[in-house]
Amino acid sequence: MPGKADKTLQNSALQSISEQEKFMIRVLFICHGNICRSPMAEFIFKDLLATRGIADRFYVASAATSTEEIGNSVYPPAKRKLNEHGINCDGKRARQMKKEDYDQYDLLIGTELINIRNMERIAGGDPQNKMHRLLDYSKHPRDISDPWYTGDFDKAYDDILEGCEALLEYLLNEAGSGHF
Repeated sequence: MPGKADKTLQNSALQSISEQEKFMIRVLFICHGNICRSPMAEFIFKDLLATRGIADRFYVASAATSTEEIGNSVYPPAKRKLNEHGINCDGKRARQMKKEDYDQYDLLIGTELINIRNMERIAGGDPQNKMHRLLDYSKHPRDISDPWYTGDFDKAYDDILEGCEALLEYLLNEAGSGHF
């Protein structure tokens, strides 16, 4: 969470990643199945980074807390919503979060509180305070409703965009203050 996350922005990348990647800010977006909200967040965030010309400073991915959709592509209505905004997510396949992700990423960003609980279970806790809801960075912290159940991909897109923009501003402010 903003304020608490200062310590989490230290790069904890594993030795197996490239020299360039060691200096990147590594963000993993997480939802239940990794076919709607978290891939939307991954690709919206990547688009924001590319638009600002800073994509090379970040490594961004997404994952699921469940095993239900592993290997499946982005849910067609989510993919259509991204495409409406000129964002391509071709090739993305759902994967489950692993315990090792906790050490490989600087921030693990869930879309709702139940994700955070499941993320903590998978990682064995959150001793470095790396886990937060995406909209905790916004002016109106809240869960992002699952469009798989609501059918409202417009609202999901708007909420995710709001959260991604707020997260990016937070990270850029932290970078400017020398916290990472």
